[in-house]
Amino acid sequence: MNTVTSLNDWRIKALQFEQQINQTVLGQSAAVRAITIAVFARGHVLLEGNVGVGKTTLLRAVAQVLGGDYQRIEGTIDLMPSDLIYYTYLDREGRPKVDPGPLLKQGENLATFFFNEINRARPQVHSLLLRAMAERSINAFNRDYTLPHMQVFADRNRVEREETFELPAAAKDRFMLEINIDTPTDDAVLDDLMFNPRFHNTDQLIASLPSGQIPYYQLNDLATALQNSIQSTPKLHAYALSLWKATHNPQQFGIKLDDVDMATLLLAGASPRGMSYWIRAAKTRAWLENREHVLPEDMQATFALCMGHRLFLNPMYAYRKEQLLPELLAGILRQVAAP
Repeated sequence: MNTVTSLNDWRIKALQFEQQINQTVLGQSAAVRAITIAVFARGHVLLEGNVGVGKTTLLRAVAQVLGGDYQRIEGTIDLMPSDLIYYTYLDREGRPKVDPGPLLKQGENLATFFFNEINRARPQVHSLLLRAMAERSINAFNRDYTLPHMQVFADRNRVEREETFELPAAAKDRFMLEINIDTPTDDAVLDDLMFNPRFHNTDQLIASLPSGQIPYYQLNDLATALQNSIQSTPKLHAYALSLWKATHNPQQFGIKLDDVDMATLLLAGASPRGMSYWIRAAKTRAWLENREHVLPEDMQATFALCMGHRLFLNPMYAYRKEQLLPELLAGILRQVAAP
């Protein structure tokens, strides 16, 4: 089978994957599309959302359809780096035992790892997770354990700020996308969620999904073939570069925000790694749209997803972060002319 035919077959599977998740998690089609992009671009994901909006259900649905093994850990103030690798206990005879922790328990079959409330964990824990995300391996018990298929999803509690630690820039930069999971606003969706018994039992809801429809162990090879197959033009390269530069010096592109000194707004713009992730995401979106080349709309649709968590504001504007960052990203897209 040639590459084009294979990619077409995979695209059908990807769209089926997206459809099944949308039927399970209602009112989150934009978030589901973003997660579909991340899954097939092989990028880690930060989730933002209030309590009870369906983040865990969404990830359990993703894990069910992908197959492979799923692990979850709760971020707490007393979580230690070693808790990701192993845990100790006393057996029935009072002897100490050591068992693999969530990162090692499933070995190479670990496909989906969910770190709930990552901002409650201490920086030492973030450091260990960074290595696992970057290298897809962990050193423990005098040997290396590989995690070739692991995709990390982490969410942050944006309501409660006590006993939380802001993720450092290096940690945020390892995540390809940051996806907002908001409360649905459509009355029909809310009616279904409240009164349709199908959505009241999460375990049964997840079990109703087909298991392992997407062979997770082939996704790395697929992503490589996809990225090599989807093409882009020199004009699009120049457009992408201008958008990236605007995240560093927005004032040079004529971008203005109310009551903001644009020269001092940003401490740092998007990293080169972030730009690379952005291109991967845009190519994956083009593929999902059944195109063999990237269009400006692919760059625009993935821009905020990839760049929003990579821009760092001057502390004097931090209290307006949730307002200013979306306005800045939208302003960049308006001011930088598309080819």
